[in-house]
Amino acid sequence: MRPVAALLFVSLGSAISAGAATVQPLADQPPSPVGLPLLLTDGTVMFEGGIGDPRWWKLTPDADGSYLDGTWSALASFPAQWNYAPFAAATAVLADGRVLIEGGEYNPADGPFPLTNKGAIYDPVADAWTEVAPPPNWGYIGDASSIVMPNGKFLLGNKIDMRIVELDPATMAWTELGTAGKADFNAEEGWTLLPDGSFLTVDVLATPNTERYAYVDAPGGGAWTSAGPTPQSLTWNYGLAPVAYPGGIYDPPGETGPCMLRPNRTVFCTGASDETPATIAHTAIFDPDSGVWTSGPDFLPGDDADDASAALLPNGHVLVSAQSGRLYEFDGDAFAPVFSQHGGLLITLPTGQVLISGAAVEIYTPDAEPAPDPAWAPAITDAPSRIAPRGRYAISGTQFNGLSQAQALGDELQAPANYPLVRIVHRASGHVAYARTHDHSSMGVATGALVVSTTFDVPARIDAGPSDLYVVANGIASAPVGVDVVSPRGHSHHARVAR
Repeated sequence: MRPVAALLFVSLGSAISAGAATVQPLADQPPSPVGLPLLLTDGTVMFEGGIGDPRWWKLTPDADGSYLDGTWSALASFPAQWNYAPFAAATAVLADGRVLIEGGEYNPADGPFPLTNKGAIYDPVADAWTEVAPPPNWGYIGDASSIVMPNGKFLLGNKIDMRIVELDPATMAWTELGTAGKADFNAEEGWTLLPDGSFLTVDVLATPNTERYAYVDAPGGGAWTSAGPTPQSLTWNYGLAPVAYPGGIYDPPGETGPCMLRPNRTVFCTGASDETPATIAHTAIFDPDSGVWTSGPDFLPGDDADDASAALLPNGHVLVSAQSGRLYEFDGDAFAPVFSQHGGLLITLPTGQVLISGAAVEIYTPDAEPAPDPAWAPAITDAPSRIAPRGRYAISGTQFNGLSQAQALGDELQAPANYPLVRIVHRASGHVAYARTHDHSSMGVATGALVVSTTFDVPARIDAGPSDLYVVANGIASAPVGVDVVSPRGHSHHARVAR
């Protein structure tokens, strides 16, 4: 937890380049200030309104697939009678394509520091919100840790103690899971999904310890084990005074930075500091296979990544938006600032660019070199050969979820995008359409040779004729398969192409 003012970011609002990489503002900025961006499964980006604003907005790429030249539209707002317009909530795009919002550190209608337990789920097809009841006996949620597991179930950590609950999106029922072995409470900790289905956290109170949660999908299931200390502490306790909330007194334990699983199966974790040149913020690298931590590069003096955003680039580099407003890029060895004063919340787009939601909405286009390793790409093994507007189809293959969640902030404002998008490019016009995906068979990461699947709905407006279909994950596209976009009367649901 930091004061709200410290979570706001600045932007130059104009294109700046460093080498071949660029940062450019969108041609059209949002109608009002926006915060958290979430990549929806139809390729659009959903934005939360500013602090205390119940409105939501959508950015749709243009016909050529450009987000820089995209258009804005209004989505359904939270109903006024809910008195719910949270900031710093637990958030996720679910396997069925819906968007879940749980809690919120700040909800102005409920007072200055309510740690609200309200929640809501958004249906992008109906453009409608539905209230979500809190977990039983959870009076407070606030800025909670959360994660979507490979089986599609959503886990939520209680900010003020060690409890973890699981939400089944199919039934909207909560189940209490196990907490044995936890060294401290969940406050201010982020969860990073690993290839084996466990997840990693950096302890904020019990620093420099780290922990790994072995998930068991059963009441009381799951347990924590220590993953060892980081070489240098990644946590900084700012010594903030205890804060009153409606249920008692919360003693802030400090902050840490985001962690990111990279394609080489290591996790890059960033740290916090007091942001004075005398105190250096560190990073560390974890190898989940060996369980070994090693030191990573340091931030520039006076800079750090507490409550900062990070995104995975298609080439495996990690882009971090630090508290100073600088962007840093970690290439696996070096960690250097690539831009100044472009801070914000980051998500990786299906184009391989990174969207920055700050004082302005901008697009970071990384250097073209190095290119992603072709082995990281999704691969299509079974797909339809003919599709029609408004048609629904199954598609399967490998690595549809990418090799990482690809986005991290920590205990709040989560927007992982480890799910497949389907992009259809018309060969003659070059026009790009995204088909809404849903009901993914897996929400795991780095699933390797495991064959996974999803379902996609072809948009009503799409160019007819020969086209190329791609599956995109973590900003990396598969090799295309040819499809013929036909009218509904000329369509066969059984025409398929196997690879």
